Amino acid sequence: MRKALTAVVVLAAGGAASAFLVNRGDTSQAADQTAAALPVNTTKVTQQTLKDTETADGELGFGTTSSAVNRTAGTITAVPDSGQELKRGEPVYSVDNKPTTLLYGALPAYRKLVDGSEGTDVLQLEQNLSAMGYTGFTVDDEYTDATAEAVEEWQEDLGLDETGVVELGSVLFAPGHIRVDSVEAQEGAPIGPNQNVLTYTGTKKAVTVQLDAADQRLAKPQSKVEVTLPDGATVPGRVEKVSTVIIPAESQDKDPETKVEVIVAIDNQKAVAAWALASVDVTFTASERKNVLTVPVAALVALREGGFGVEVSDGTASRYVPVETGLFANGQVEISGAGIKAGTVVGIPK
Repeated sequence: MRKALTAVVVLAAGGAASAFLVNRGDTSQAADQTAAALPVNTTKVTQQTLKDTETADGELGFGTTSSAVNRTAGTITAVPDSGQELKRGEPVYSVDNKPTTLLYGALPAYRKLVDGSEGTDVLQLEQNLSAMGYTGFTVDDEYTDATAEAVEEWQEDLGLDETGVVELGSVLFAPGHIRVDSVEAQEGAPIGPNQNVLTYTGTKKAVTVQLDAADQRLAKPQSKVEVTLPDGATVPGRVEKVSTVIIPAESQDKDPETKVEVIVAIDNQKAVAAWALASVDVTFTASERKNVLTVPVAALVALREGGFGVEVSDGTASRYVPVETGLFANGQVEISGAGIKAGTVVGIPK
C-alpha cells in the first residue's frame, strides 16, 4: 500500500525555525523513499565548527567602580587626584592627618583588629605586613603579641602613635592596585562616618556589558569573548565577573529593569592602551560544536512520522532521510543520520 508522504518545510527567520506544509506526492511510508521530483535548489552537507554567538554593546573603561567610605569623624586633610594609581602601603586619603592605607585583600575592613582577634581579615593584614617587609610573627589568622609588635613598627614608619592596634578606618582592603576614579571629598572639609570619600577601580582596562536577564546564558565565568574596538580591530577577552543589577525606573509609569552586568577582562592591555573610554562590541559564544555536519536550516523538512529529515539527491533520484538535529546557529543546523556525510547533496525546498 502506498501513502502520500507530507513533509513540512522548515524555514529560518531570525534564528528561529518556522514551518509550512508541502506535498511531495506519492511515496512509501519509509523515510528513504524516492521523492516525486528532483529538488530544484540544492546544497551540500558541510563539516565545520558551529558557534551560537550574540553581540552586545559594551563600554571600555576600568571595570567595576567601588567606594572608599570614611569610618571616623574629622577633617579631610589629604585626598589623591582623579586618575592616580595607588599601590600597597600607600595612603588613599587622610582624616585629621591620619592616613587610610591601601592593603590587598578580598574581605573589606569591618572591625578594629587587636591582640586576640582571629579571622580572615587578620590573615589579610599579616600577609600585607609580611609583603611590606615586617617580620617576627607567623602569617595566620591569629592576631598575637608578635603581630602587635609588627604593627607598632609599621605605625612608627607611618608617623602614627604606636598602639599595636589597627583601628577601623585606618586601612582600605582592595583586591590589588587601584586607580582613583573620582574624588567626592575636599581637603579641609569636615567629614563624618559612612560618608564617601572617593571612588576607585582596578588599574587594568576592562569592558562592562549589561545584558538582558533573558541573555544570562551568554555570561559564563571565564568563557572567551571577542571585543571589537572603535577602529574595527578585535582583541580577545574573558568573562571575569557576572552580577545582577537593578536599573531604577526612569519614570513612575515604568518598572525597574533587571540586568546582568558582565565584566570582561582584557589580557592584552597594550591592544587597548590608546583608548581611555570607548564604546565597543562584545561577541559572546553561547555554545560551540566542533567538526560537526551542518546544512542550512531551510534544508530541514518535518516528517509526518515525526522528527526531521533532509531530501538527499544523487542527481538522478532523491529520497527523504531522517536526521537528528543539534545546535542551531547563524542559519545553520547540526545534523546526523544514516548515510549523511560531508559533501552529501540535499535539497532546499522552495
